[in-house]
Amino acid sequence: MAQVIDRALLESAWTTVRGAVRWTPLLHSEYLDSLLGARVYLKAESLQIGGSFKIRGAWFRVSRLTDEQRHTGVVAFSSGNFAQGLALAGRSAHVPVTIVMPADAPRRKIELTQRAGATVVLTEHGERNREEVASERARQIATEDQRALLHPFDDPFVVAGQSTLMREVLVDGEREGIRFDTVLCPVGGGGLIAGTALAEKYFGQGAEVIAVEPEACDDMRRSLITHRREQNAGTPKTICDAMQAKSPGAIPFEAASHLISRGITADDAAVRRAMRLAFEEFKIVLEPSGAIALAAALEHAPEFAGRTMVLLCCGGSVSVDDLYRLTATTH
Repeated sequence: MAQVIDRALLESAWTTVRGAVRWTPLLHSEYLDSLLGARVYLKAESLQIGGSFKIRGAWFRVSRLTDEQRHTGVVAFSSGNFAQGLALAGRSAHVPVTIVMPADAPRRKIELTQRAGATVVLTEHGERNREEVASERARQIATEDQRALLHPFDDPFVVAGQSTLMREVLVDGEREGIRFDTVLCPVGGGGLIAGTALAEKYFGQGAEVIAVEPEACDDMRRSLITHRREQNAGTPKTICDAMQAKSPGAIPFEAASHLISRGITADDAAVRRAMRLAFEEFKIVLEPSGAIALAAALEHAPEFAGRTMVLLCCGGSVSVDDLYRLTATTH
């Protein structure tokens, strides 16, 4: 029987995950408010253990393994952030972890995954979608080594784990007397936005949840229009390396597509500017995928005038060299 992502599962994830991860802060800047003509808060998930929100879903997924699966180990594919999150969760639970990663994933993410104790297998994808190639290799390893195959976003337990990010936002908002009417959420495979939309449905106050993607891979935006899962061809050309999924996951799309109002995009130039602004104004480091919600807010500012917004800045796994390279030439 398929696991239903309902309020009870989200409550279980909250109980399991909240004590295992870092409660990341909401940041506010009057300067950013003035740029957007809105009241804007950044959820600085770049400060999370492992550098991104992915450890939330990974931790809850590992907690639901059977004893046999814990013994034989797990395998997954990832471009980097889920890889680190699963490696850290597996190490804590004494579960062997193998991660299949594209050979062109950021070197820093590969190194951090290995440092966390996972075995890393690299794949060359050529002109094919890199997620597709990595997932094929992961399935092969799972069969050969009799390991549990874990999906980085197309899994109800992963989605439930990711919902804890928005739960923190809601708790902090209630504590500070803030009622959010808009949430800008990055989308790769859809695990985070599904968890966010479900958390808002069950525990929120009716905020509009908007999907944010790079211009080069707006499969969720198109999927929300056509009401079916659209695909990206090949590997999209964008600096947002963590957002190059081929298509929204079936499970997150089914669970939350009717709760997401629409999708918007930002180009790479806007992402570079957002990374620089985050560093200079908030003193936080964002990787390109982690900065896209801020980039989209700046690029679509007239749409959000007068709103009270939270931007989910979901990751900061980027080397100093890449941070400089990506932000030094912005204007």
